[in-house]
Amino acid sequence: MDLDVYGLCLGGNVFGWTADRDASFAVLDAYVEAGGNFIDTADTYMRPNMGISETIIGEWMAARGNRDALVIATKVGSDGGLSAANIAAHVDGSLRRLQTDRIDLYYAHKDDGSVPVEETVRAFDQTVRDGKVRYVAASNVPPDRLEASLRIAGDEGLAPYVWLQPHYNLVERDRYERDYAPVVASHGLDVAPYYALASGFLTGKYRPGANGSDSPRAKAASGYLDARGGKVLAALDAVAAEHGVEVAAVAVAWLLAKPGVTAPIASARTPEQLAAVLPAVELQLTADQITRLDEASE
Repeated sequence: MDLDVYGLCLGGNVFGWTADRDASFAVLDAYVEAGGNFIDTADTYMRPNMGISETIIGEWMAARGNRDALVIATKVGSDGGLSAANIAAHVDGSLRRLQTDRIDLYYAHKDDGSVPVEETVRAFDQTVRDGKVRYVAASNVPPDRLEASLRIAGDEGLAPYVWLQPHYNLVERDRYERDYAPVVASHGLDVAPYYALASGFLTGKYRPGANGSDSPRAKAASGYLDARGGKVLAALDAVAAEHGVEVAAVAVAWLLAKPGVTAPIASARTPEQLAAVLPAVELQLTADQITRLDEASE
């Protein structure tokens, strides 16, 4: 596989939602100027105005003329499922909105179990054979169906899932580490965790008495404000102070220190928010710092 990606994937879920077109362009420009090349979106970003994120990214790439320098990931399945017909229809819609002739990484966004695994794997393989997609990947696919998909692809010589995009961060560890990490290890998958900053909680913005209620994510982030969340923030504060970086950068660097994790996903509404996370790519946590963060989040 020849996807050479930057260590932080820029999440496009805010584009057209909490960041308008101009703000989105500013964030995209800042990300590329910092050396970034890996952008993640989906055909449903952001409900109810589905497709707006892909449209903004497509307009930005056309304006900048930089498509060939980027790795673009998008997703299918959250709208209409993972049937062959739905994948075939949605891939063309994504290509049109992105104003490109290929998708570098195409994810199964959500697998509700209603479509046979064989049908989905073969449909994804067809998008690769048609030249519309370079590589296929999985996001919210149950572990047993992920294993089955990989087995079928191997047995039939079809395009296999090569990346996994799981829900994984310092305060949401159990399911990934128990159910998915073994699959990642056995199949050599690259991992791009989503919610890397736990809806903003791991930026340190949401604390008792200062819960950032202006943000659409405030309710979700504030849900982590329990005793364990307090321990995690305290550990992040200490490690961030030791490196002279923002808390968000430490949270992402912790993910990058985990086996298989190649590029955590983080979104930003402004270049300033992005700047707080970017140091994670070069940040090397010590074994002691990783242990302290692990223990605080247990």
